Amino acid sequence: MAKVAFIGLGVMGFPMAGHLACEGHEICVYNRSPAKVQLWEDEFAGESAPTPREAAQGAEFVMTCVGNDDDLRSVLLGPDGAFAGMAAGSVLVDHTTASANVARELAAIAAEQGLGFLDAPVSGGQAGAENGMLTVMVGGEEVFYKRAEPVIDAYAKMIKLMGPVGSGQLTKMVNQICIGGLVQGLSEALHFAQCAGLDGHAAMEVISKGAAQSWQLENRHQTMLAGKFDFGFAVDWMRKDLSILLEEARRNGAQLPVTALVDQFYSDVQAMGGGRWDTSSLIARLKQRP
Repeated sequence: MAKVAFIGLGVMGFPMAGHLACEGHEICVYNRSPAKVQLWEDEFAGESAPTPREAAQGAEFVMTCVGNDDDLRSVLLGPDGAFAGMAAGSVLVDHTTASANVARELAAIAAEQGLGFLDAPVSGGQAGAENGMLTVMVGGEEVFYKRAEPVIDAYAKMIKLMGPVGSGQLTKMVNQICIGGLVQGLSEALHFAQCAGLDGHAAMEVISKGAAQSWQLENRHQTMLAGKFDFGFAVDWMRKDLSILLEEARRNGAQLPVTALVDQFYSDVQAMGGGRWDTSSLIARLKQRP
């Protein structure tokens, strides 16, 4: 068992920190909203701290799961940031979906202070976090990875070291490229089936046994047909992720025409008031058009 600080108790971080507590790790949490901290303490065994620095003091591992690059800098840097409280030899494990550049920037600062740094974004959504079944893509030095892996295992079904710092974030970008294309394809398939007079559920039952099978089809087609979009990762966050990866593609020369188009489709969903709908809401955009 380890002494762990967890910074960020959003829809993902709240249950992830909970799994660490349930596994028996000694945990201290921090969140910008004190109300969220109180809810967490009411449900799990652990302590809290008023600043990231105080949460990180004495911790062997500090986990972060916040919104974006700037949020990450705000909880790690400065006199009240986690880096200020971490002891040499401890390891920062960042579960935020952020840019590869900020991972490299913060890893360099960590190294100057004798700290380890792993960028470790996750996939699996809120359900994966709640069930302890996340996929974790990690970038960083193997020595830090091997130390952190048994702790991360509390909320993961798959953990893999992908390469040096930044590789975890780049792999998460690959993940989001796949999801965007798959959800748009599934949306069009369901829309076409309905326009053709087919039973959408029956059509999905048949094709799910063939080459069209996917996690999105198996887990989202029923709610998509029902017009229910509160089961997963929000459109606002997906657009944030797509913005990061499209910027990375401009740097590395990758051609992502479908991903760029899907990003615009998600912009349409936002304009429909669906910013907090889950990513499967792309079908709503098709249904409202003549």
